[in-house]
Amino acid sequence: MRGTLPPLILLACLLSFALWNGARITDDTARWRAQLQKADTLAQSEDWAGAAAALSESHEDWSGRQPYLRTVSQHSAVDEAESMYRRCQAFAAARELSEFRAELAGLREQLRLLAEMERFSIQNIL
Repeated sequence: MRGTLPPLILLACLLSFALWNGARITDDTARWRAQLQKADTLAQSEDWAGAAAALSESHEDWSGRQPYLRTVSQHSAVDEAESMYRRCQAFAAARELSEFRAELAGLREQLRLLAEMERFSIQNIL
């Protein structure tokens, strides 16, 4: 029994981290998606300054978590979301409502997928 205890403890630690990581990324992405929804609502009401500010706030929040995300997530997913943030900022500056809204929708979906990739599930294990 003594020989199996350290591996079991290690497995329990790994499982705990996987569950915590999935919950943390889900919470973060839900917050970013809500911020992006706020930017979308402001843009629809033609408040471009407010939309740009909400988008900037979301991007700053996102940027603060990037080192962690790059450690635990696929780099390509994080890079794609970063690119989408940049395109959203460009469309907001140009006040292109349809392109801005389409890019925001894509970014919200990309963030949802990022959370889904880190969720502890049978699909992600297999």
